[in-house]
Amino acid sequence: MREDLLDPRAVLLHERAPDREAAIRRCGRALVEVGAVAEPYVAAMLERERSISTYVGEGVAIPHGTNASKDDILRDALCFIRFPDGVDWDGERVTVCVGIAAREGGHVPLLAALAEILMDPDRARTLREATEVAQVMKELTL
Repeated sequence: MREDLLDPRAVLLHERAPDREAAIRRCGRALVEVGAVAEPYVAAMLERERSISTYVGEGVAIPHGTNASKDDILRDALCFIRFPDGVDWDGERVTVCVGIAAREGGHVPLLAALAEILMDPDRARTLREATEVAQVMKELTL
């Protein structure tokens, strides 16, 4: 995955959220804070979640906005948020959220690259258990 997609400031490893809405908001805020998206994108991420769950299995969710929110994306980017205590995601326990902002169909290759990483049990475990930003950067920017 391209190194410029993940700003180290968007890697947060010790977050807490009472529910999935708060977790998605935290992802959205991380993308706003690194200048990847405009504020309305956060609401689009919540709207996407209401239409279809972004839970992908193995304790991971990949929140992203709706197609209508593409004008709120300033540049393609990821955020990586770890919730060590877990977040209830409609009955599933999520400990990692990888938020995505991608313009013009760019989310499809990003999702494919993430799926490849997450299907590798060792890499997925490293990400779920990461305690240092460098570990996440290494796994997600190869």
